[in-house]
Amino acid sequence: MKTMVGIVDYGMGNLLSVRHALESLGADTAILADPEELADADRLVLPGVGAFAEGIRRLRETGLADALGKAVKGRLVPILGICLGMQLMARRGFEGGVHDGLGWFDGDVVRLPQESADVRLPHVGWNDVSPRTQSVLFRGLPACADFYFVHSYHLCCRDGRDVEAACEYGVSFAAAVRKDHVFATQFHPEKSQDHGLRVLENFLQWRP
Repeated sequence: MKTMVGIVDYGMGNLLSVRHALESLGADTAILADPEELADADRLVLPGVGAFAEGIRRLRETGLADALGKAVKGRLVPILGICLGMQLMARRGFEGGVHDGLGWFDGDVVRLPQESADVRLPHVGWNDVSPRTQSVLFRGLPACADFYFVHSYHLCCRDGRDVEAACEYGVSFAAAVRKDHVFATQFHPEKSQDHGLRVLENFLQWRP
């Protein structure tokens, strides 16, 4: 039986692009907007494009935040957050005020500093990512691989061991994080061609 990958729909993600990328790797997928449906997923993907405050509000108002907590923290379902999805996993976000996130990573989501004229926000386009030596998500990729980014905020982890890969854009920031079965990328693997597909494949193949 194939693994069923649930793509969480809270109205703020490029769901079809993510679905297409996963299905190109042979995964069975379902777009899940009903919190009860999350119980059927073997793996979850939390995509997202937009602002932290609106994203966490929608997750809470729809009941998806509670359902995600039960799935990820209760049943230990592996999950991959993408872009805003990664940021929502933080303890707090500072975009448009201060807002509590899901709290799966001990860190804050803050704006990228603009300390030179070369740093323009949002950070859009391809940039090099340097993974840790033993990173699961980047297995089989070169020591420096390029990925596609679209963001102005980034997750600052208090525990550096949570950072799976880093990227330089004015400052060094977390391009990917991991805590046990919880994975996340600031870049968009579904838009990052072969390198991105390899990251998605590594997530699909990972076993505890």
